[in-house]
Amino acid sequence: MAENRHEVLGLSDQDVLEMYETMVLARKIDERMWLLNRSGKIPFVISCQGQEASQVGAAFALDREKDYALPYYRDMGVVLAFGMTAKDLMLSAFAKSEDPNSGGRQMPGHFGQSKNRIVTGSSPVTTQVPHAVGVALAGRMDGKDLVTFVTFGEGSSNQGDFHEGANFAAVHKLPVVFMCENNRYAISVPYEKQVACEKISDRAIGYGMPGVTVDGNDPLEVYKAVKEATDRGRRGEGPTLVESISYRLTPHSSDDDDRSYREQDEVAEAKKNDPNLKFATYLRELGILTEDIEKEILDKIMNLVNEATDYAENAPYADPQEALKYVYAE
Repeated sequence: MAENRHEVLGLSDQDVLEMYETMVLARKIDERMWLLNRSGKIPFVISCQGQEASQVGAAFALDREKDYALPYYRDMGVVLAFGMTAKDLMLSAFAKSEDPNSGGRQMPGHFGQSKNRIVTGSSPVTTQVPHAVGVALAGRMDGKDLVTFVTFGEGSSNQGDFHEGANFAAVHKLPVVFMCENNRYAISVPYEKQVACEKISDRAIGYGMPGVTVDGNDPLEVYKAVKEATDRGRRGEGPTLVESISYRLTPHSSDDDDRSYREQDEVAEAKKNDPNLKFATYLRELGILTEDIEKEILDKIMNLVNEATDYAENAPYADPQEALKYVYAE
């Protein structure tokens, strides 16, 4: 029988089933969005496929009642774990007026929902990093017990925003968890052409914070690292840099053709490490994910995805007169 790794981390069988369900929900919404895009119904998809374990494992390590998430554009797993729904995400993909992210104004992947403490991101990459540091500072000034969790790709870790945010958070010992989702490609640029150091986490020492690299295809390993980082932040010991290594299983976005810069054999090989399949195997070996439970989860998810698609497709677009709403003070 497989070793039970989740109990050691304080997670129940129910917790890990919920993790798995969230990972599969993210994948199924994503797959549906590609079909909708290819059939000309939605304009754009930027995918989470291959990164679900990193996203969901990390989100489960946070206090989702009081911590703040500042996700980057692939983080469907994070925002679902924080309380967004399939319907919310579909409304965004169809750019409808009920879209909670921006009322149909933004491209998909620009997540934001105040009731779930998901802080909106913008198109220039890495701008969410200094924002996360600012939220952590504001929380401290208000005497609140909160941690901010911010994600970015390894390409983003080369931006000035990352340097400034990491440096400020470390100097002021702010409760920030920086998580680099290293999927090995910054659009078309492979890791070795972006960064000279072996690991992104090697950069942590330059800021005076701990850095750790984990297997991003294993939600339990990501959970453990992020949980240690959040506990550290809550104790007033400052920020942590976590690097989770996975692989982007899709092109960069629906507008990209990845055949021009990576071998398809490489992608096929990476699919053997699909985090969703690996986690399902772990749960099956422990007898937690039975055939009946798996069917129940999949049926429930497909119903959610179908309902969300139908609802969003038929929902009204925003009224043109509202174009400047939320842009200028009223």
